[in-house]
Amino acid sequence: MASIVSGTDASPNAPSVPIHASPALRAWRRFRANRLGYASLAVFLFLFAISLFAEVLSNDKPLVVRYDGHWHFPVLQTLPETTFGGDFPTPTDYLDPDIRANLEKPGNWVLYPPNRYHARTINYFAKSPDPSRPSAENWLGTDAQGRDLLARLLYGFRLSVFFGLIVAAASTVFGILFGALQGYFAGWTDIVMERLKEIWGSMPMLYMLIIFSSLFSPSFWLLVVLIAVFGWLGIAAYVRAEFLKNRTLDYVRAARALGQSNRTIMWRHILPNSLTPVVTLVPFEIAASIGALTSLDFLGLGVPPGTPSLGELLGQGKENLDAWWISLSTFTVLVVTLLLLILIGDALRDALDPRKVLEGEER
Repeated sequence: MASIVSGTDASPNAPSVPIHASPALRAWRRFRANRLGYASLAVFLFLFAISLFAEVLSNDKPLVVRYDGHWHFPVLQTLPETTFGGDFPTPTDYLDPDIRANLEKPGNWVLYPPNRYHARTINYFAKSPDPSRPSAENWLGTDAQGRDLLARLLYGFRLSVFFGLIVAAASTVFGILFGALQGYFAGWTDIVMERLKEIWGSMPMLYMLIIFSSLFSPSFWLLVVLIAVFGWLGIAAYVRAEFLKNRTLDYVRAARALGQSNRTIMWRHILPNSLTPVVTLVPFEIAASIGALTSLDFLGLGVPPGTPSLGELLGQGKENLDAWWISLSTFTVLVVTLLLLILIGDALRDALDPRKVLEGEER
């Protein structure tokens, strides 16, 4: 593994990175040299990619059915049970033993997902009381409502990652805008905006989230807004510092002398040279957003009831201490997710640190 060292202690025999390589390419090579961070990124992307196909991997509807010579795609259609020899024109319950028997008669063909349960599926035909232990039918067991725990974790992980990405994106955009205006114009603009930021940052975030969540009907997008309005403060501080430093450099003075507008100088010249701390903070922002969502769901103030959520599963584990499989599996998923994001953030910070170079890299 190529090691990362400070200064110019590179080995003369190590393969060198061309001096004309772009800064982005150099940063990417430094990131790849960090095996732990690079492996964490690969694992995180793999798990997220799997969750994107949750409906194909974990669903109570078959993917493809050939019944009485006709092809059906239940995962994309809502079909009445009369289609498969049932008695009522109601949506088919594919967990019904009679429906399963009809689908598996000679001449018919059915392709099920690897896990035959959706996150919202309640198995009314279960043979053991809920929550039930892990078994061949439910690989990780069921929760207190009889829903498959593996399906809940898969869908809950996807929801948490999407939530973290959206909140981090919104917080980053607003933080960059606020910090850029502060740092570039400085003076009274900086003083007034800094006092407003200090007032807003002094409010207890978790308590405010609890208050707003209890006042309004819970929804995914409401939580995105509530958490994003507090998540931009750290990014704004870093961007402000970078703009305060860069606004006095020669290339900015030259741009002013050429008559370029403030907007052009800010977004075309200063911002690209001020993004390093922002990029390194993004994985930590995602992790913090996932943690905030989990906390609210654990308190019952998060996403609407029935929505697959890691926090809701942790709450079920607290209420059902004898059902150890609920707490253990949910805690494992949450810890692994946050750990991967933190390791990615650490590797990204090292890769973008100009004081560190790869062994054999030309500076």
